[in-house]
Amino acid sequence: MNKYLFFLFIIIITSCNQNSKKESFSKNKNNEIHRIFDSAAFRLINKSLINSSSIGVVYKGEKYTGHYGELEKTKGNPPTNKTIYEIGSLSKVITGTLVAKAVLEGKLNLEDDVQQYLEEDYPNLSYENQPVKIKHLLTHSSGLPNILPLNLNPLMTSDFLKQDSPSKIDSILSGYDKKFFYKDLHNLEIDTIPGINYSYSTAGTELIAGILENVYQKEFETLLTDFLSAEIGMEESIITLGEDRQKNLAVGYHADHPEITSPMGKLPWGAGGGIKSTVPDMLKFMEFQLDNNKIARESRKVLKDYSNEVGVAYFWEVDSSNPKLGKYYSHHGGVPRSQCFLFIIPKHELGIFIITNQSGKDTASKMKKAVDEIIEGVRKHNEQNLDLDRQKN
Repeated sequence: MNKYLFFLFIIIITSCNQNSKKESFSKNKNNEIHRIFDSAAFRLINKSLINSSSIGVVYKGEKYTGHYGELEKTKGNPPTNKTIYEIGSLSKVITGTLVAKAVLEGKLNLEDDVQQYLEEDYPNLSYENQPVKIKHLLTHSSGLPNILPLNLNPLMTSDFLKQDSPSKIDSILSGYDKKFFYKDLHNLEIDTIPGINYSYSTAGTELIAGILENVYQKEFETLLTDFLSAEIGMEESIITLGEDRQKNLAVGYHADHPEITSPMGKLPWGAGGGIKSTVPDMLKFMEFQLDNNKIARESRKVLKDYSNEVGVAYFWEVDSSNPKLGKYYSHHGGVPRSQCFLFIIPKHELGIFIITNQSGKDTASKMKKAVDEIIEGVRKHNEQNLDLDRQKN
């Protein structure tokens, strides 16, 4: 079958689908790129439990946006450029970019003991006289737990799929502020030398936010929104939504439960998983990361190698195992009612952001297949263009 007829066939079938999984997307002169991620998106939203998805792609300086499906089942309300999403742990790489700025400004030193930036003594933040350093927080090698308070950890792992997990998470986080975080931090025990073992830690990201507050003497959220607005032009990315923005916050579904679930409760700072954003703002962030500017370069500097091919930068997961892609940077984000991926692939001048308002056991793997399809499609498109250029020359 001719490939253009194939894509037309997909569009017709999708439009007639009884679940009303519709699409809307921005116009761009490069229709081939749109066809690549339209195809991936259609496959994704026709998976069970996934009703909608939004995709933002930056490729060779051009921006592409696609919105698919419906936010609420049978309501026919597709996401739009105004839809505000909870991006979960993608907050970490945005926070890491702010940390990179602080390092370049001399406000932080990656080799410093974190205790010198804290207002109280924390002798427990060391093991065998080896202290937790700033770089250890950024590379998930500090030895801090996944999240504070500690009783939240089971709900973020083994109990996550239970129907009442979102409400339990909200209940635990309700009233859990910076004061309680620092109190719990005093009672932790580091059981290994910092900087050796990888152990994912949202608590470490929250601590970085507290350190940034101390060195700048300014609230973290103010630091964040000022930076995003002034340096990147991201005007719709924020932690605390006012009433005027609440109406645009995407509803979402938890696991395989049919009821709309509540938003993620607020972490003390929100640096590790509390940022909300829109697709246009995430496009701007990808443009910033693909731009050859010193903050972006610093934020993607590998601070810890965990193997010859895998490392961690300023919270970025760094992979150089695929020669066809070159060294690329990625992160997954998720809360009880949305999941997303962000990829930066400099070799192909490519950035991909994809998000859906459903969060379950298989959501990430389904989305990753869509991302892989987009990456492979763009890579082949890039190679074909290079071959055409060679033939012309």
